[in-house]
Amino acid sequence: MSTTTAEPAELVETAPGYRARRTLPLRVEAVRQLKRRRTLVMGAVLAALPFVLIIAFAIGGDQDGGGNGRITLMDTATASAANFAATCLFVSAGFLLVVAVALFCGDTVASEASWSSLRYLLAAPVPRGRLLWSKLAVALGFSAAAMVLLPLVALAAGTVAYGWGPLKLPTGGALPAAETLPRLGLAVAFILVSQLVTAGLAFWLSTKTDAPLGAVGGAVGLTIIGNVLDAVTALGSWRDFVPAHWQYAWVDALQPQLEWGGMLKGTAISVTYAVILFALAFRGFARKDIVS
Repeated sequence: MSTTTAEPAELVETAPGYRARRTLPLRVEAVRQLKRRRTLVMGAVLAALPFVLIIAFAIGGDQDGGGNGRITLMDTATASAANFAATCLFVSAGFLLVVAVALFCGDTVASEASWSSLRYLLAAPVPRGRLLWSKLAVALGFSAAAMVLLPLVALAAGTVAYGWGPLKLPTGGALPAAETLPRLGLAVAFILVSQLVTAGLAFWLSTKTDAPLGAVGGAVGLTIIGNVLDAVTALGSWRDFVPAHWQYAWVDALQPQLEWGGMLKGTAISVTYAVILFALAFRGFARKDIVS
């Protein structure tokens, strides 16, 4: 016989001054998550990446465009601070930022269960819906902060190392320095939206398991599987429904003429999957027996 912990209706109705909306304020949850070691470690890793790349470029010497004569975004990394920031986004969007989002969204509920503190939060009483909304909002907030932290540090470090200037385009030409920040901001915004699928997977798994690493690893693993499926060209047009197919559509924001098509399609796919996964998380958690 399982023990279900739920918010007692009698207490909710009669306790003087009780307001469900005031339980587990976002500020309190944000401070709790900010003090977590994994938050500090992930922030340090993201902040250190630009400096690691600067050292790598210094050791490797000038970029030569590769052996086939084609120039890529990586080859223009040292042209300016804007190019360096774009390169940092390019090398991290496929994995490092995925891990950051999965960590913040997958660890949030499952860690409470692993500490056996989840049932005490609900007995406070914090309504289940309120608890999930608070944790999801803070997790997405930290994910957004991770997306912003990396290019900000890259711009600062790149300005010192390579100077401020126009964004040199691999296809030829350059974006004026005044346009680079809005374009990079658009790229970061799209990357965040494209990562909502990973956030949804991690958050849903976090409500299904008491093992934080299981939720985080499961979300990262499923995201990698999506990348593998996107590489299977035999799937043809079916790849358009794989979120990973659009993860680099933000590069269109760094073209002389801004292209919206890929980013709009990618946004529609990501938001659709994310809404379904978040709904599954709330629906399943509302009916779940909390025993830890």
